[in-house]
Amino acid sequence: MKRIRETIIVEGRYDVNTLKQYFDAHIIETSGFGIFNNTEKRKLIEKLAEKNGIIVFTDSDGAGLVIRNFIRGAVKSGNVKHAYIPEIEGKEKRKASASKAGLLGVEGMSREIIENALRRAGATFDDGEVQKKSDLTKQDMYFAGLSGDSNSSIKREKLAEILGLPKLMSANAFLAAINMIYTREEFEKAISELDNEACI
Repeated sequence: MKRIRETIIVEGRYDVNTLKQYFDAHIIETSGFGIFNNTEKRKLIEKLAEKNGIIVFTDSDGAGLVIRNFIRGAVKSGNVKHAYIPEIEGKEKRKASASKAGLLGVEGMSREIIENALRRAGATFDDGEVQKKSDLTKQDMYFAGLSGDSNSSIKREKLAEILGLPKLMSANAFLAAINMIYTREEFEKAISELDNEACI
């Protein structure tokens, strides 16, 4: 079982159970929106960010993004990384029906998808592999047509689909996610793929 140095922050106990099957890691659940009123848990997360770093790993639906943004604003210092799962339609086996968004959460993802998401976020595995990130700027976003244009939000959504990122992020959040997760080469390759689709 691979060990991860950072503490992983997930939404619920089923996410914890899933990750515990695959990795030796310290994992904390936010109890969904419960984190909003849990001062002690927020302080703990802040300390963990300062000590060994944290990886925020929430679902790709609207609720997951709200929780992610809350933690982003609450943790002012330390090492905070963000891992994202792709938007995949479906429901977990334990549920009678799909979620409101109709998307699989962290608990419904395969080990391969989860590990890939964590590696892209820069998780420190005991094998020492940490992926190099990009240094894209707002200017790069503008020239790529991802901001500053009436169609920018649509283009960001399409690029998010190619990259396996949530589609609801703002331009700034999208830029931050790309810089944390992808290399410049991967970004440029995705842009080329998007432009090619537009030409067909």
